[in-house]
Amino acid sequence: MPPNLQPAFRALADPTRRDILRRLSAREMTLAEVTRHCAMTRAAVKKHLVVLEEGNLIHMRRQGRETISTLNAAALKPVTDWLSYFDAFWDDKLMALSTTLQDDKDNT
Repeated sequence: MPPNLQPAFRALADPTRRDILRRLSAREMTLAEVTRHCAMTRAAVKKHLVVLEEGNLIHMRRQGRETISTLNAAALKPVTDWLSYFDAFWDDKLMALSTTLQDDKDNT
């Protein structure tokens, strides 16, 4: 894995951060809005947002007294590209399963 993907995978490793990303995919949110959806303190949510920002998966900007978080969907492309390498493994397994099922059907 290229070393620059490590922060993104670290960010994606936590279910809370994945949930935050899912919510941010619908719209940008303030820290207070994100916190409302999490069963944790504002400080804990802020730490999760920092990890997501370090992974380049979100952008945070100040707007007056608020911090606005926005999904950086483009940063998911290298992650998806790396994971797609393993598609061939599943394609081969599914093809073998399909062949086996067809053979069983032909034999009955």
